[in-house]
Amino acid sequence: MIELNSKYNDFSRFFINLRPIMTAQIFILLAGLLLILLGANYLVDGASSIAKRFGLSEFIIGVTIVGIGTSAPEMVVSFLSALQGKADMAIGNIVGSNIFNTAMILGVTALISPLVITKSNLKKDIPLNIMVTVLLIVLGMNFTITGLGKDQLSRIDGIILIGIFVWYLWSSFRSDSASDDEEEPIKQHSIAVSILMIAGGLGGLIFGGRLFVNSATEIARFFGVSDKFIAITVMAAGTSMPELATCVVAALKGRGQLALGNILGSNISNILLILGGSAIIAPLSFTGMTLIDLGTVLGCSLFILLSAWFFKKKKLDRFEGAILLLMEVGYMWYLISSIGN
Repeated sequence: MIELNSKYNDFSRFFINLRPIMTAQIFILLAGLLLILLGANYLVDGASSIAKRFGLSEFIIGVTIVGIGTSAPEMVVSFLSALQGKADMAIGNIVGSNIFNTAMILGVTALISPLVITKSNLKKDIPLNIMVTVLLIVLGMNFTITGLGKDQLSRIDGIILIGIFVWYLWSSFRSDSASDDEEEPIKQHSIAVSILMIAGGLGGLIFGGRLFVNSATEIARFFGVSDKFIAITVMAAGTSMPELATCVVAALKGRGQLALGNILGSNISNILLILGGSAIIAPLSFTGMTLIDLGTVLGCSLFILLSAWFFKKKKLDRFEGAILLLMEVGYMWYLISSIGN
């Protein structure tokens, strides 16, 4: 009892003695995240309006501008982290985002409304999601797995990932151009307004990204945790807010299959486009990552495939959703318990 009271008092004193500067850093972190989310929204709206004026179909706009736009927060944070030499943040942000996307967001969405797994998901999205995750592990953990080279994502590896992403976009244009999924109507603005939205969106993304990365670094130092821990938890959850909002709304409207496609597409883009681009900016060392971190990303992806074939066929229902949430909780417990080890 005495020991518990002592720990409680230490815990209380810790929060009572939080320096004002740390309160300011938390405020800056939230302000940076808000700028990132607003910037991504304005950038997508402005670019979509211009694309629509030039006669591009809503499908093409959805696959390119909107699809990449929802990954803009992760892109800005990882690119800026790579430029600043913070490999753990660049990689941790994507690893954490993909785990959060699959385990937390799909778990919550499935609890709201069971998700139908479409033929396109089974034939292309799910297998490709698994393949690019395996490729990331092989390329990034080369020394740990084979004893050769370095645990690093090199510029050549980045070019390979970007090349696969270009193929992914091209194949999406060819195979899904006749998709009959209902599209959200695109609101058109004047050219001048659209350009202002794009410029403002880019400004918000870049400025907000710098605030977000720098404040996250300061918070990590204050609490004595690694950049990787902050990136996989706080940064990953924050930058995944667009996907969370999109998927919950889709589930509430009874269009859960769109939520699944959105998450799978986002996870694929995160690895191929964002980590590929980050590695081209600066080689990314994987020494801060563990096989448990990367294995959790792969395990979540494999679980989606298993759900399609071995549970309730071609459906992710509330039971599987609960298991996904437990996977997220288990991984968070592992991260917290490993602090200081």
